[in-house]
Amino acid sequence: MLLSFGQPDSGIIQIAYVVSDIRQSIAYWLELLNVGPWFLQERWTPEEAEYRGQRSKAEVAAALSFSGHTQIELIQPLDNRPSVYREVIETNGYGFHHVARSSVNYAKDVHQYVQKGHALAFQARVPTGSLVGYIDTRKVLPGFTELIEQTQANDRFFTGIYKAALDWDGTDPIRHFG
Repeated sequence: MLLSFGQPDSGIIQIAYVVSDIRQSIAYWLELLNVGPWFLQERWTPEEAEYRGQRSKAEVAAALSFSGHTQIELIQPLDNRPSVYREVIETNGYGFHHVARSSVNYAKDVHQYVQKGHALAFQARVPTGSLVGYIDTRKVLPGFTELIEQTQANDRFFTGIYKAALDWDGTDPIRHFG
């Protein structure tokens, strides 16, 4: 089954990067790759967040856009609290962080990754009400694998960003979530 923005319901839907300056990074994606518009959340602390088994209050800025059917996410940590983002920056520097796939059965998918020896490094609830989990697949893949619980609310949210990118004429390149 395809999600409303054209990706398979269990396929890779997103590629994400950690960045040092989110607005500068957005400017580069706009200028060099013509990707936009970007939907920006300037400050965000995920709800019910747990990092490596501990409650997490790490704050980030996040921006989303689409290139074709693939969502691009930029994430800038805004503090020095331990997080999956700081973990990658400390070991590899800024750049690629994760791919994300939609998950029709989130608990089952998390369990399958854990059974294969990949830890659930981070889990939180996002504003659409969905759970997201970052699986530490860095031993076999170049980054984390994020599972995004598939819900109608998430599909509507991502599809809205996808349609904005399809119809984008270059105006209003940075928009706010909401």
